[in-house]
Amino acid sequence: MRFNDIPRAAMAALAGAALCALSAPAFAEQAPGDAETAAPADSGGGDTQSPGDASHELVPFRNGGRLLLTGGVSTIEGAGGGGLVPWALIGGYGTRDEFGIQSYVTGVKSEDFALVAFGASANIKNRLEISLGRQNFHLRDVGKALGLGNDFIISQTIIGAKVRLIGDAVLDQNTLVPQISVGVQHKINDDKTVVGGALGLRRSSTDFYIAATKLFLDKNLLVNTTVRLTKANQYGILGFGGLGGKDQAYKPTFEASAAYLLTRKLAFGAEVRTKSNRLQGALGGDSFREDAAYDIFGAYALGRNLSLTAAYVDLGHIALKNQHAAYLSLQVGF
Repeated sequence: MRFNDIPRAAMAALAGAALCALSAPAFAEQAPGDAETAAPADSGGGDTQSPGDASHELVPFRNGGRLLLTGGVSTIEGAGGGGLVPWALIGGYGTRDEFGIQSYVTGVKSEDFALVAFGASANIKNRLEISLGRQNFHLRDVGKALGLGNDFIISQTIIGAKVRLIGDAVLDQNTLVPQISVGVQHKINDDKTVVGGALGLRRSSTDFYIAATKLFLDKNLLVNTTVRLTKANQYGILGFGGLGGKDQAYKPTFEASAAYLLTRKLAFGAEVRTKSNRLQGALGGDSFREDAAYDIFGAYALGRNLSLTAAYVDLGHIALKNQHAAYLSLQVGF
């Protein structure tokens, strides 16, 4: 299935959905029975407020009323989710009356390459997420072999937005309907030497995705599926579309996550993310082949404002061979 163009109206529709979402009433985010953050029913404060109460005020930087780890962590592109896959959950612990921010730094190191990613995101009323991410991809010895030097870096910036459309993954425990969100990620690649020069690839494009997340509290299990429309090669690090600016069709890719909450503070899980693989054979052989990426991760909440995620990642085929990597990410949120 090929998508030659995504109309500009799609961006306008997402912006309109965000504006509508910010004015829509939302239910309480606090899961029943969470003794750490639940307020007494007669206290009149926090998220026990009636959905019909019109006196909602945006509360900045409160500690948040959601359960630990239910906001996910930050992906390598800055959206809330797992390490590789954005979830439908809005990142952080902010609830319907809160504004929150979080920042992250992530390192991924394989046999031949290293990636450093960092950025920040904002959570507005648990309805809208805005994110900004930066990636620095170090070619290391591969860059030296290509005559680019041992310190050659390909960098890109990712500007993202995500809107929760329907459902509440925490509160909707009596239905199988998941929380569903849509998002965009606009990526801008800085490299004019290899990406924009030697290969003649486009250096900017926008991904569109829809994610569905379901949390089964009685089973301590979270599952997520995401479908993405993209032109990106290797997440955008190798530009967008085909060589010489050709093959600019959007292609669908599939992503999925599953996580098990072993304790309130500790979760283990796995992810898979497919890629478009549009450059395979472009210069002959398998030099540009893309395979699906997989990870197995553990996430630990060191506190309500600090979490650490470690993972083993199979990045698939990059530069003539499979790349196996270690992943470590630190996230701070308020």
